[in-house]
Amino acid sequence: MAIIKHKNQRVGVFIDTQNLYHSARNLYGARVNFGAILKEVVAGRQLIRAVAYVITTESGEEKNFLDALAKAGIETVAKPLQIFYGGAKKADWDVGIAIDAIKMAPKLDTVIVASGDGDFIPLVEYLQMNEGCQVEIVSFGKSSSGRLKEAADDFFDLDENPKKFLLGGGGQRKR
Repeated sequence: MAIIKHKNQRVGVFIDTQNLYHSARNLYGARVNFGAILKEVVAGRQLIRAVAYVITTESGEEKNFLDALAKAGIETVAKPLQIFYGGAKKADWDVGIAIDAIKMAPKLDTVIVASGDGDFIPLVEYLQMNEGCQVEIVSFGKSSSGRLKEAADDFFDLDENPKKFLLGGGGQRKR
């Protein structure tokens, strides 16, 4: 089924920055151009909200990154990196992204989740069935859940034109 994108659609974009960051680094040795992705996936529709979910560190090394997101018109929601006894680290926003997408869904026609994480399949299905939202996924196809791509109404594969969506690394696949 072909999806419909028109200028009056109300769109919300929810960005799993960790997922896209690690995919870009592992696949291409590059950083993600979140502003370019946002512009491309909104596709002239009415952007209601774009939110990037980020992890902060004690050193504050992510300040330039947060400034770049704000400059691109992307809000940020941050939480600190969790470091457990023994050195294990945890840094994910899956539940936070899901809750925010569900809370915003009544004000949106289209929800775009920027992540290839298969943990979002229940969110996609819920938004489609219970909220009547069109759900689009944007991520690097090579590192995305096949079931997530199938569940979505549309899948935008960043691997199809990596140079357009990456900073540094030249968009060439790492060997």
